[in-house]
Amino acid sequence: MKTTTALHFKNTFEKEVYEGLTAFPKRLSSKWFYDKKGDKLFQQIMDLPEYYLTGCEFQIIDQYKNEIATLFQESKGFDLIELGAGDGKKTKILLEEFLKQQLDFTYKPIDISQNMLEELEGAILKKWPEINIKVKQGTYFEILEKLNNQPSDRKKVILVLGSNIGNLTHPQAIDFLKNIRNSMAEQDLLFMGLDQKKDPEKILKAYNDSQGVTEAFNKNILHRINKELAGDFDPETFKHWPTYDPETGTTKSFLVSTKSQQVTLKNLNLQINFEPWESIHTEISQKYDDDVVNWLAQEAGLKVVTQFTDAQSQFTDYIFKTDS
Repeated sequence: MKTTTALHFKNTFEKEVYEGLTAFPKRLSSKWFYDKKGDKLFQQIMDLPEYYLTGCEFQIIDQYKNEIATLFQESKGFDLIELGAGDGKKTKILLEEFLKQQLDFTYKPIDISQNMLEELEGAILKKWPEINIKVKQGTYFEILEKLNNQPSDRKKVILVLGSNIGNLTHPQAIDFLKNIRNSMAEQDLLFMGLDQKKDPEKILKAYNDSQGVTEAFNKNILHRINKELAGDFDPETFKHWPTYDPETGTTKSFLVSTKSQQVTLKNLNLQINFEPWESIHTEISQKYDDDVVNWLAQEAGLKVVTQFTDAQSQFTDYIFKTDS
């Protein structure tokens, strides 16, 4: 492995790719799957028959939109802050209900993808020009830090849909929830979707679809490294391999090198050697039950005040308040 003597990174992507590919075992964060191509691939994933998560949460929000709006409303108005907004497909159900009930609100979608934010903002203003929308590009942790530094007496409703917290280990999830807790006042709410433990076969199929879209989504990170860091990864020499452990409720995805090979990243002056069947850990997706959710909340200084689930109890949206 060849590296520069002094490491100077232009951005977080360079830094995390360098650190991940020089670690043992190797790793790359799933948050870097997302660029214009990755955004489109994930939209395709959400429409796949195997990817049950989107349909389940869509059903929940559509069925309980009136009750949810009632919980969110505030005489002084509220800010709806969505972490990982994506295309806002499910959130639009709530926005329409808020308008129907003539609620006073501001919508603040947050996403790592500037492309998705621009598309979302355009779609919202085209359909509902009266909505006050303020988009913000960045990672969850960057935005949460800014929230902490911008106290407000206006009610905050923090929205985390799609079981996005599942991309974190339990210790990371507790830290994440603590950061949210630190940005919340007594009247604020956290509305969070969490995928539930279920038939292991059903879970595994959601991350290994028959059309190969999830594989393409995982491999997009290699294409992105090639494009942005002048890399020479050959994605066809890597096998997409998802696993699910029903004991811990942990889904993991890997890209496994099918041969001995060397990869060069010119922009980082870096050469990486792969042994046959050596892996890159690319993604984690945690599954939950009520006991685990209540434990995570307690560790973070939060409490569950109510919850909504789909007809088959495959997915649950929880509402949290500060435990004080």
